[in-house]
Amino acid sequence: MDTSRYITDRRRLRHLITRLKYEKKRIVFTNGCFDIMHTGHTAYLEAAKAMGDTLIVGLNTDASVRAIKGSKRPINDEVSRASVLLSLRAVDYVCLFSEPTPLDIIKIVKPDTLVKGGDWDIKDIVGGDFVKTYHGSVVSIPVVNHVSTTQIIEKILKAYS
Repeated sequence: MDTSRYITDRRRLRHLITRLKYEKKRIVFTNGCFDIMHTGHTAYLEAAKAMGDTLIVGLNTDASVRAIKGSKRPINDEVSRASVLLSLRAVDYVCLFSEPTPLDIIKIVKPDTLVKGGDWDIKDIVGGDFVKTYHGSVVSIPVVNHVSTTQIIEKILKAYS
């Protein structure tokens, strides 16, 4: 994994954002657990990347995923999930966050575009109101195929039960 693109602390994130803004890069931000990658994720990330120059993905830490999804998740640990994300051409940086929402990171990044999947209504996207205060855009990308990590896990459990 390219550790220069794997950001685990806020100080490094602030330095990165300062450099990207100086270079006049259009920054796109999205976030998620990305536990078991699937074609829905890759299509979504490609569409997000197309909206700017640099795509930063906020990735829930293992503890954060457990708090949201339950004690049996994540299936893949945060380092593995970050490594898979960074292997995708659409993803420029991955930044871990352990809070229930990525709002603190969004406030540091101040993305030009904040993106979530089509299962999120614009008004419910965390950080959307903040991004709009400086005239950034908030986008909900339509779901390409209706696949989810939970559906994949259920299918596997059904096949082996």
